[in-house]
Amino acid sequence: QPQLVESGGGLVQAGGSLRLSCVASGNIFSINDMGWYRQDRGKQRELVAGISSRGSTKYADSVKGRFTISRDNAKNTVYLQMNSLKPEDTAVYFCNADIVLYGSSWPAVTWGQGTQVTVSS
Repeated sequence: QPQLVESGGGLVQAGGSLRLSCVASGNIFSINDMGWYRQDRGKQRELVAGISSRGSTKYADSVKGRFTISRDNAKNTVYLQMNSLKPEDTAVYFCNADIVLYGSSWPAVTWGQGTQVTVSS
């Protein structure tokens, strides 16, 4: 089974920056779309940013101009650079990827365990 492991979360003051990383592991043939989602207590999980295998990106309106998603295909890694953080960005951030394993015809939708981001005012 493929796995995703996030890192880089923590506590930061409003206006500060954090960089999240997510590494995929397993018997990976290829990775299609990758993305970051977040979920705050009592709220639904929402898409923050996504990136295709070719590098096309999309962002939630609330983070446009502040967050940047990127990926390193050689390292099976996706990043989320978060600048000008606001208290409303506080949430657990989850990495997501469509991973194709060797010997498989279909991608496996895979989630990381989540990393907490807390922005203090």
